[in-house]
Formats: sequence, structure tokens, C-alpha cells
Amino acid sequence: MSPGTPDSAPGRSCPLHYRYRPQDFRSPPRADLAELEVLYVVGGLYGNELALDALERLLERDAAFRGRAAVVFNGDFHWFDAEPRWFERVQRRVLAHTALRGNVETELADGATGPDAGCGCAYPAWVGDEVVVRSNRIHARLAAVTTPVQRAQLAALPMHARASVGGCQLALVHGDATSLAGWGFAQEHLRDAAHRDTVCGWLAAAGVDAFASTHTCLPVFQRLATAGGEGWVLNNGAAGMPNFRGDGAGLALRIATRPAEAGARRFGTVVHAASGPVFADAMALEVDGAAWQRRFAATWPAGSDAEQSYGRRIAAGPDYTVAEALRHGA
Repeated sequence: MSPGTPDSAPGRSCPLHYRYRPQDFRSPPRADLAELEVLYVVGGLYGNELALDALERLLERDAAFRGRAAVVFNGDFHWFDAEPRWFERVQRRVLAHTALRGNVETELADGATGPDAGCGCAYPAWVGDEVVVRSNRIHARLAAVTTPVQRAQLAALPMHARASVGGCQLALVHGDATSLAGWGFAQEHLRDAAHRDTVCGWLAAAGVDAFASTHTCLPVFQRLATAGGEGWVLNNGAAGMPNFRGDGAGLALRIATRPAEAGARRFGTVVHAASGPVFADAMALEVDGAAWQRRFAATWPAGSDAEQSYGRRIAAGPDYTVAEALRHGA
């Protein structure tokens, strides 16, 4: 952040109505998210319809999905889809499943009447001001293609949910344990031992075995030593963009009582809940990279805000590896 840039500036701020408490997750899961055999948590779709197609293919192949199963989109399913028909298709397909609001959807729903949060990303200091300004402009362009009915649909979505898979208790969030746009589950923050202690406190207060999140755009599965044994942060990074260097796939989180298909699994772990083990895996959403780049460029050509912020990542992936994402150390 540049000197003099306040953390209350649009794109930096975290509005009060984004806030909640870890204790808010202690309510039982609603019926359709309780006692599941498999749960897919899909964050950061960013309007990528090809990734949606890949998710549907993955569900068709997953034998466990024929049992008690659910898909939850946990926010930022809109972003690049700044055309009316494109936006409508993404919204219709996502809302056929369970969905939570991310900051993108929340600001689409109430940004015109609420505090000026810009994109609502609450970017930390390590993100440059030019990225923040571009994100605010991307969001403004996206908002211009929406209808009052679509914005009302987004406003009706919850900010978080609780689920259980094979007895494993899960808090589903967009950001972190205290805010819809929180960065407490960012891979950068989770490198800090003192912050991991804070996250252990969040797990205990929430009464869950793991938090499933997205928002921070890079995946990380972080094990934490807790008073009850262990807890996890399971951040899928982005379903609609590459997550690793040289790998064009998006990622969805699969939590299940049975192991995942090996071919689609990028990395994973076993979560040892009090009720027994469950499998947590980052599943690849394989897309035709050239086709997606053409679709992206048709709306966001060279020099556009989205191309400047995301074009290199879409083409080649971020400078990040699987070895950095899976962290069993407490």
C-alpha cells in the first residue's frame, strides 16, 4: 500500500456488515448440508463457464456424489462475466446449487446504497494500489450489467454456513472466521506461527474441525494443532483461474467419506475428526486453456483492467506450487 493510502479506501475497507463471530458457526447445519457423504465447495469461479462445465463433468464421474451429496459455491462466482447474458447464465447455473455471498456478490447487491467499499475485497497492504483501483473498476463494470432481480437474488444469499460430512464439522465461509472478506486464511498469513494460534482459537470457538474458504485466490490446506487434536484450514484458491505455475486448472474442494478419483486430484489430506477420518482433496477443474483465453479476451482485451490484473495468471498460472499449498506441519 502506498504511503498515505488509508485502509478505509474503496477496495481496502472491510464494512461492518461483513463481520460475524466464530461462535456464530455453532448452530447445527441445515438439513441439506447435514450428514453428507460428499461435499464440493467451489470458491472463486469468477464467471468462468468452462470451469462450471468441468465441475459438472467431475460430479458425473464421482460415484460418491450419487449418495448424500451437496455443492456449495462459497462466493465470488461472478467477476469476469461483465456481459448481461454471460452474467445471467452464471447466476442461473450457480443458484441451482447452494450458494454463499462473496464480497463481489455482496457489493453487487448493496454497493449502490451501502458504504463505498468498492469491490469489497479488503485487500491487505501487500497488494499494490494499482491492483485495488483496477478491481474497483472491474466491479463497477460488472455491476452495470446486472438487473434489480439479479441483485435481489444475491442479497438473499447467506454469508456463511455449517455442514457435516461423515461427522466432520465444517464452517463454510468466503473470507475467514470473522469477516466475509477477511484474509485470515491467506497462505501468506498462515506462515506465521502467532497467527496460526489465532486460527486455533477460531476453530475452538466455532466448534468445527475445519474451515473451508476461498477469497485470497491461492490454495492452502493448513493443519493446526488444537486442544482437541487437529484442525484444518481448507482454502481452494480459485475454481475459475489457474492456481499453480504451469497448470491451467482451477480447483474445487472435495470433502468426502471416500477417497477422490486419483486422476483429478491435485493434492489432498485426511482430516482426523473426532467422528473419524474424512478425505479432503483439491480437485482439478480442467478447461481448454486456449478457449478460455479467447473468451476472456473478447470481454477483457489487452490493456483492460482485468487483463492487466489477471492475464498473465490465466495464461501461465501464478508463481506458486503444490508443495507450498499442502502444509501438514502444525
